[in-house]
Amino acid sequence: MKFPAEVWQREDGLTLIHQYVPTTPVVVADVWVKAGSSAEPDEWNGMAHFLEHMIFKGTERLPPGAFDVAIENRGGMTNAATSHDYAHFFIATAVEHFDRTLPHLAELLLHASIPDDEFLRERSVVLEEILYSQDSPDNRAFEALLETLYQCHPYRRPILGTEEILMDRSPQEMRCFHRAHYRPENMTVVVVGGIERSPVLESIDRCFGDFADPLECPRMTADPEPPLLGIRRREIRLPRLELARLNLGWLGPGIDRLEDAYALDLLSVVLAGGRSARLVRELREERQFVQWIGSQFSLQRDSSLFTIGAALMPEFLQVTEQIIGDRLRQLQADLVSPVELDRAKCQLCNDFAFSTETPAQLAGLYGYYQILTDRADLGIGYPAQIQQLTAEDLQRVARQYLPVDRYAVTIAYEE
Repeated sequence: MKFPAEVWQREDGLTLIHQYVPTTPVVVADVWVKAGSSAEPDEWNGMAHFLEHMIFKGTERLPPGAFDVAIENRGGMTNAATSHDYAHFFIATAVEHFDRTLPHLAELLLHASIPDDEFLRERSVVLEEILYSQDSPDNRAFEALLETLYQCHPYRRPILGTEEILMDRSPQEMRCFHRAHYRPENMTVVVVGGIERSPVLESIDRCFGDFADPLECPRMTADPEPPLLGIRRREIRLPRLELARLNLGWLGPGIDRLEDAYALDLLSVVLAGGRSARLVRELREERQFVQWIGSQFSLQRDSSLFTIGAALMPEFLQVTEQIIGDRLRQLQADLVSPVELDRAKCQLCNDFAFSTETPAQLAGLYGYYQILTDRADLGIGYPAQIQQLTAEDLQRVARQYLPVDRYAVTIAYEE
């Protein structure tokens, strides 16, 4: 399938992606930055997410709140998110307002002033977000799994950071992080919607041409992640936990092994993607050992994550973990049936179709693949890659990445 968007890279390293969709009156600008939490040194953990908040606190030319007023007065929407591998910021407006909204977003991203007083106020908001996250037993259990699975890589740390670390951070440190990472070579600007190429390129060149000089800041350094040599087990106690949580995790491939990543994505559906999936059918529908069980593959730049999680009564923990191990052995010994394989492929391809219907979804897809792989066009090839996978492919990745004697497991009980 031909890639429907165009991609350019300026001399300064800024990447531009544009797709003209003449049937829509909407345009989306989505700016992706290689400045997620994995770019932070340990002592600055949480800085990338905190900066996402502070970006919207204005510049010397754009006071706090002016951006929101400019977007909302034109009927637009805006949002942002931070992950381990990236941060991204988007606006969606009617086409006729594109030229009057993009400059505001660019101004914030390139020239965030990070005022001292706003830093202190917004830090309280971020600390509340951390407390809210810690109040969720599923979030706590998942963070414990990451800490257990990853020994060296920054993926082991919470994206939000911790109260202790954030209380020690300063506005000047955040300015250094911003100026060091929000550089043209780290940015991808994606524009999708009912606006043609020429005005888009003119607007981007005009709005994203005045980057501030970089500042030095500490860089994240980590030893290579060692392979698991056995089962790493951890138990935690959490308040108000009616059901225990069982979380199992395996290290997956990075972006250099995308074919394996797609196969693991498909394997997660075979295991727990719907009521007819293997683990759901046996452990929830038939034996009723678990209230819910799910499996997920998360693609990450350096080392992806394959997880199986369940909520259940404590007396079923041991037998459930044992059954999961037995079912993984079956996947490694026997080929998935044609019926199971077709069902899983259909589910993933349909999910992809439903998630690429709007300009915002397309912009997100292109930005995600560009920032992770430097190949935005790989995004639209996902369904074809899924359809090409065979039962032998699934057996191979199950043997390679899901060993039953080398994984991390966390169990959460009620205090």
